[in-house]
Amino acid sequence: MADLLGRDAVRLGERAGSRDDAIRRCGDVLVEIGAVDPVYVDAMLAREQSISTYIGEGVAIPHGTLNSKESVKRDALAVLSFPDGVDWDGNDVRVCVAIAAAGDGHVEILAQLATVLMDPDAAARLRGSESVDEVIEILTEDTQ
Repeated sequence: MADLLGRDAVRLGERAGSRDDAIRRCGDVLVEIGAVDPVYVDAMLAREQSISTYIGEGVAIPHGTLNSKESVKRDALAVLSFPDGVDWDGNDVRVCVAIAAAGDGHVEILAQLATVLMDPDAAARLRGSESVDEVIEILTEDTQ
């Protein structure tokens, strides 16, 4: 997973007024790093309308729909922290790990992320991270 997460894709101290604002911000970062076309952001919002990407422990993993794969230029992750939290359908989200994946790459990415993020200690460390290097270390230490 280390090759999917660049330093330029980690944003700490973000703010969002709603779940959709947070998803848009995640999508904007994926666009900024050249991983997706702007239309992918709409697909991320559509995915959230059909099924929540909240996975627990204050973490959500927004990603596009199956039909949005053609707007993915390269597989990538973006990690955004929201220290003040975001109301995610009644859940308090502090970290979003946005996924861009062409083909079936998202399945492996989701499995690797689940291993890390479902560990309450690792999720707590991620929520409290104050440096880009720490975020990258947490998300890649068990997947290298």
